[in-house]
Amino acid sequence: MKPVHPFRRFLRHLSSHPWQVKRHFSQAALQQIEQAITASEHLHAGEVRVVIESGLPLSCILQGMSPRQRAIQLFGQLNIWDTEHNNGVLVYLMLADKDVEIVADRGIHQHVREPGWQQICQQMEGMFRSGQFEQGVTHGITAIGQHLAAHFPPEATPRNELCNHVLVL
Repeated sequence: MKPVHPFRRFLRHLSSHPWQVKRHFSQAALQQIEQAITASEHLHAGEVRVVIESGLPLSCILQGMSPRQRAIQLFGQLNIWDTEHNNGVLVYLMLADKDVEIVADRGIHQHVREPGWQQICQQMEGMFRSGQFEQGVTHGITAIGQHLAAHFPPEATPRNELCNHVLVL
């Protein structure tokens, strides 16, 4: 991604609104994503959470927060780090910056590492560039689920430690 002048980025975020998410993700698409999360979590003992944000809050813009920093902040605020096996994964979409970030807890991150997560992000971003927003997110969930299934097979008694609802900010 090419560098953007800080003032242009400030204006882009300031003019972003949550209703803009609906331009790319209909209610039906959000429900499909939630169903993809649920289906994925039946195949492993991990937890996946999706957050879509149109633009950063003013306080974050003024701090010069990057999408990665915001994703890490939300990872903590949403307690994604608080799963029993430390295998929670956040998929964060920042529409104003056209960025995807994946933040994974240490239990799964030790197996996949940053290059593995970046590959999934790049694949999702490529699909977004061609207008395939719902498919891009479900592709990412499937790819993350494959990593989780390889290292955290499903448990006899499945549990759902994190909400599967797509959070739109």
